Amino acid sequence: MTASHSPGTLGIDAGTSTPRPIPFARLVRAEWAKATDTRAARWLLALVAPSTLAMVLVPVLAPTTFDQTTASYLRVAALGLTIVLPVVAILLFTGEWSQRSIMTTFTQEPRRIRVVNAKLAVSVLLSGAAAAFGGVVTAAGLGLAAASGRTLEADLSAGAIIGYLLFVLLNVLAGVALGALLQSSAAAIAASFALPAAFAVLGTSSTLVSGWIDLSSTWNWVLEDDWAGHVPQISFSIVLWVAVPLAAGVVRTVRRDVG
Repeated sequence: MTASHSPGTLGIDAGTSTPRPIPFARLVRAEWAKATDTRAARWLLALVAPSTLAMVLVPVLAPTTFDQTTASYLRVAALGLTIVLPVVAILLFTGEWSQRSIMTTFTQEPRRIRVVNAKLAVSVLLSGAAAAFGGVVTAAGLGLAAASGRTLEADLSAGAIIGYLLFVLLNVLAGVALGALLQSSAAAIAASFALPAAFAVLGTSSTLVSGWIDLSSTWNWVLEDDWAGHVPQISFSIVLWVAVPLAAGVVRTVRRDVG
């Protein structure tokens, strides 16, 4: 004679046999640690500060080169921020593929799209934190300029602030898109510097490239809050540099074999 036992008769709670999904906030914290708590990330983030400070010092030390306005100083800070910051976002999306630790991540959270969303959330948080730092550096630069006795025009508007924030975010997301698509740190970092430079050169001889593809034109309109007549070009550039490669990268991440 055999007897069957249910989980309840054995003192086992049947409800605990199915593991609960990892909370999204925990995934974001884990990805934040990957973005900021590695040796490479710490060095890169440490380089963001001096590059931004150096850029803001240029209009302070060479007042005839730049407009002496608050918006101009803020735009210069944005340029300094976006030299290195996109590389941090690239490493967030490529580091685990390059180091072959992605299997561990996807074993702990098999739903890969949640991992991608957590990485995107961290990239946006990094952009916000960097933009705030750039604002502090801008204020310090304006203070130094005012202390030197020069007159500064207070022309900072809501549009200028929004353009500044969007410019920093778009540059980071362009790095994210390349990282998600290429899934190789070296290739994505090289492409993030080489492609914009190549299109900038091509833009000198082609109005089509300079007006629709070259980031030094299209996204600078965003930074300068110059949307009038440029919305189609800016939109196309965002689709080309962010939306399309990011969508392709997400599909590749979800489908790629990690065995």
